[in-house]
Amino acid sequence: MLSYRHAFHAGNHADVLKHFVLVQIARYLGQKDAPFWIVDTHAGAGCYDLTGDHAQKLGEYRDGIGRLWERKDLPPALADYVDLVRRCNSGAQLRRYPGSPWLAAQCLREEDRLRLFEMHPSDLKLLQANFKEGGRRISVTAGDGFAGLKALLPPPPRRALVLTDPSYETRNDYLNVVKAMEDGLKRFATGTYAVWYPCLARTESRQLPEKLKALAAKSWLNATLSVSKPAKDGFGMHGSGMFVINPPWTLAETLQTTLPWLAELLSQGQHACRIETSPT
Repeated sequence: MLSYRHAFHAGNHADVLKHFVLVQIARYLGQKDAPFWIVDTHAGAGCYDLTGDHAQKLGEYRDGIGRLWERKDLPPALADYVDLVRRCNSGAQLRRYPGSPWLAAQCLREEDRLRLFEMHPSDLKLLQANFKEGGRRISVTAGDGFAGLKALLPPPPRRALVLTDPSYETRNDYLNVVKAMEDGLKRFATGTYAVWYPCLARTESRQLPEKLKALAAKSWLNATLSVSKPAKDGFGMHGSGMFVINPPWTLAETLQTTLPWLAELLSQGQHACRIETSPT
């Protein structure tokens, strides 16, 4: 399925959760001198114009990053994420939103590497243009990130974050996520794997975290953020989650102190958040 374009949803509440967690993990990996890789299996365009037709059609960013943009009281971890978004904007006005590849690139050091995959031909061209000066540190591959991941694991430095966030347009996406994480753990058991997923009424969405919990991982963390109550007709995304396999030991505490604050700020009538961790 190649109909999904993230530009319609860039900067929404789900992006805020996903990218906040991404930055936290990347910052943690960068605390050690040893190099690390970040692999993004569904990279998208890399950066999005919030003044363009796509973003303006739904305007979802206004209830996402737009609510954080001018706040002066952000918790330190959230302020770090928003500061990176500011780097993507040349002035005080919020006009551009960075995707996960751009944010990941800002967290890299000279010795670290970023590996990006994208299938959609239009987004691929934009991604390639956004990272044409990436040099050896950043590579863009046209194709299926799930398939490409197999060739990259384990990475040479044996330290890596794998981010996967397919569109979940079809049931196969849910199956492919579980298979990719299962295979990844067999190839690279100590890697950190971050899976974004939508909170929907459909069965596959509700079952995905439970299937990921059942994998042979040493530890996991599951964080969900809901900004509204589920629609009566069962359609629409009322929230999203980040399931992290082998999370940094600092991540749970950071989320415990910031996620309730973020849920209240992003609320669209009813909000909730939850943080689960694997049994010790």
